[in-house]
Amino acid sequence: MAGLALFLALWFGVAPQTPAPGEVIFDIRVHGNHLTSDVEVIQLSGLKKGDPVTATTVETATRALERSGKFDDVQVLKRFGSIDDPTQIVIMLVVNEGPVKIELPDAPGAAPKIVSRGFLGRLMYLPILDAEDGYALKFGVNVAYVPSGKSHTRVSMPLTWGGERRAGLEWERTFTYGRLQVGGAFTSSKHPFYEVKDERRRGWARAEVSVSRFHVGGTATAQRVNFGGVVDQVTTVGGDVTLDTRLDPLQPRNALFVVAKADQVRVTPDGGTARDPYVRTSIDATGYLGLIRQTVLVARVVRADATASQPSYFKNTLGGMPNLRGFDAARWVGDSLVAGTLELRIPVTPPLNVGKTGFRVFYDAGTVYDKGQRYADQTLKRGYGAGLFLNAAVFQINLDVAHGQGAGTRFLVGGGFSF
Repeated sequence: MAGLALFLALWFGVAPQTPAPGEVIFDIRVHGNHLTSDVEVIQLSGLKKGDPVTATTVETATRALERSGKFDDVQVLKRFGSIDDPTQIVIMLVVNEGPVKIELPDAPGAAPKIVSRGFLGRLMYLPILDAEDGYALKFGVNVAYVPSGKSHTRVSMPLTWGGERRAGLEWERTFTYGRLQVGGAFTSSKHPFYEVKDERRRGWARAEVSVSRFHVGGTATAQRVNFGGVVDQVTTVGGDVTLDTRLDPLQPRNALFVVAKADQVRVTPDGGTARDPYVRTSIDATGYLGLIRQTVLVARVVRADATASQPSYFKNTLGGMPNLRGFDAARWVGDSLVAGTLELRIPVTPPLNVGKTGFRVFYDAGTVYDKGQRYADQTLKRGYGAGLFLNAAVFQINLDVAHGQGAGTRFLVGGGFSF
């Protein structure tokens, strides 16, 4: 078997990973470099012709090239240099220097110049466009910087205008089973119920872990809220659990999507004494049941509550696209919210299409109330309607006509980009 393995290795020119006795570096070759010379790449690797090949040669050279910081990606490969002498090994150094650009010379006959695109060449720009019921159109751009093609770290700066003015800076590091996030932002918007300016300066840190279909996260925030001239310092610490069995988020079928959250809130009026902390909880559960062909029945239940009366800027809102489409957005507010939806979705595009287009009919019901009141004493507000939906990979749009019982008929448009 060993002889067969050696024969195949020699035939395809690939050396076994475990070095044979007497293996030496016969030659070193460099591929993929544009800015760094072959000589410099070899020097950075620490390899020399004639050196013995050991079990750590490839790993050591790979780490040396990665530590240099000059390359986005590095591969060190062993190849046979001779069929007659299997101890002669050729080392291939395959490197990727990241984004580069070619500058064409002005002088006739001169060679093109390859230069690094540097920091600006690693910036990515993603559009932000969101139409949220009750708010003006929000638009802007998210500028992200990724240090290298293999990096698990990203720094982004979202900038928006319109319904929500926002300037933020966010850092994110991803791992095999989770991620860490740290960020800060300034936001300004107009509350649709109270019709006052809501300005916030917020810093936050978050950690997430994913195991199979479960995602567990913890978040800590500190923010300064200026709500219509009332200024509070607010800190929150909490956690959340998500169960997501959807195989296709654009058109889920026979799946569950459940998000449960709880956090402790401490409010300190500007220049005043901190109030007793209270706890907010919420659960948002949606089930998708496949019926005939592509038709799907969607059932959603939302419950949000608090152990004490909440500040105005934290109260739950009822009405509009998020939960009760037959009524104006944020028609009612309260410390506690209960809402539910039944929706029948009928796609008309073929199942294998990337985008999904179809019709839907829906029925919504819900109520909000303040602390000290009981759900049993509330009267549910109800509405129903129909609409069209278009869900593509990065763009969604919904067009609905909804009627609220005891109210009028509304035409709603929602959607935007998502990445």
